[in-house]
Amino acid sequence: MPVDPSGSVVILSRLQFAFTIGFHILWPVLTIGLSVYLVLMEALYVKTGQEVYYRQARFWGRLFLLGFGLGVATGVVMAFQFGTNWAEFSRVSGDFFGNVLGFEATMAFAAEAAFLAIMMYGWRRVPRSVHMFATCVVAFGATLSAFWIMDASAWMQSPAGVSMVDGVIHVDSYVRAIFNPNLAVSFFHMWAACLETGLFFVAGISAWCLLKGREAAFFLKSFRIALVLLIVFAPLQVYLGDASGLFVARYQPEKLAAMESHWDTNPPGRGAPWSVVAWPDEPAERNTFSLPIPNGLSLLATHSLTGQVKGLKEFAPADRPPILLPFYSFRLMVLIGFVMVGLVAWALVGWWRGWLTPQVVGAHSRLLRAWVMSLPLGFVAVEAGWIVREVGRQPWIVYGLLRTEKMASAGLTTAQVAASLAIYVLIYAGLFVLFVAFASRIVERGPDMHSPLPRPPKLFAEAPGGPDEEG
Repeated sequence: MPVDPSGSVVILSRLQFAFTIGFHILWPVLTIGLSVYLVLMEALYVKTGQEVYYRQARFWGRLFLLGFGLGVATGVVMAFQFGTNWAEFSRVSGDFFGNVLGFEATMAFAAEAAFLAIMMYGWRRVPRSVHMFATCVVAFGATLSAFWIMDASAWMQSPAGVSMVDGVIHVDSYVRAIFNPNLAVSFFHMWAACLETGLFFVAGISAWCLLKGREAAFFLKSFRIALVLLIVFAPLQVYLGDASGLFVARYQPEKLAAMESHWDTNPPGRGAPWSVVAWPDEPAERNTFSLPIPNGLSLLATHSLTGQVKGLKEFAPADRPPILLPFYSFRLMVLIGFVMVGLVAWALVGWWRGWLTPQVVGAHSRLLRAWVMSLPLGFVAVEAGWIVREVGRQPWIVYGLLRTEKMASAGLTTAQVAASLAIYVLIYAGLFVLFVAFASRIVERGPDMHSPLPRPPKLFAEAPGGPDEEG
């Protein structure tokens, strides 16, 4: 493999993959959250027959479809990079990693895509039970896709069930590899993040429309439903975040030390402080300054005031992750998590006081503006969490087995990777502008409240022709 003395090809390849996955992840996060919301809306419509739930499913379904399209376009491009930029990694780890990505495409994405058209355009063409089934399959496919992607990522964090034979990873046990130690906490933490982000997306758009006085009854309904679900998922996400931290403390102590800028192992009987803010000086192996909370890190990492937490000095400099980016990304993620819980609590108090009625909700503009401003918070938290997860794993691409610097494709030049990165940035910037423009148009148009309710054919009856009026 040609030598890259400056490491610029590896650095740029990492930046390119980080950028593309950072952009791509926005859309699966949104669509997984919205898919669960759509299942709930259709189930309520089937059960109660109330028109408002049908209108909810149709309106939010349009935004789901838009996000799904962006996810497909950016996901395919991202996967190509395993061949273009990380061919050595694909060669060495493909026996498991490649198979898992194949499972995601054949089991999850295929099911989601196959039933999407029925969910979006089959209201008048298939029986109601078939349409409900299609919506459930789309949601299940989105969740299953998240499972396989997180499984691949979790295996990179805690590889299990494999062995190195002649420099190549071979699978000894697919069961142990798939159900590796990091899978459960990673998947549920990410899945809850998707639901929370999707619900804040629904609540934020609903709050904006309520501020503008548009279809108050409709958007107050979606705001309330999102709020009820967030009573569960906002605190649950905080709990799952704590569980994820406990995993890091147990299996990746150097990552924990880096994300906390913790240099010295605390002696027995004395707790490790938690730094609210700090500025690490890596060459000097210390913090230039910090604002510590006594015993805080021991409490977070071990659930004990005097639990021992290994410091960075316990690990060879070559095995230490970067510090500054994981340190502040972690704090941003935690801050957003508690802000979201606080917003839910504020809205619940307002609901209890009678603020959330069509007649008076518009008068409580401070609450509504706070929810509008909260719309991107879930996405930002997911991006911050992904930075902690992936940057904190460095210098390993597969923890303890494969070093990132040795897994890049041979023969690439700095100019080639820089050019492709610049092209990705330009194209993705254009895609984001298009998403905002089309999503704004959907929201501006609002829900269709006047078209007739669908009268789907009975099971085994021939479906009527003609276009779907709302397609």
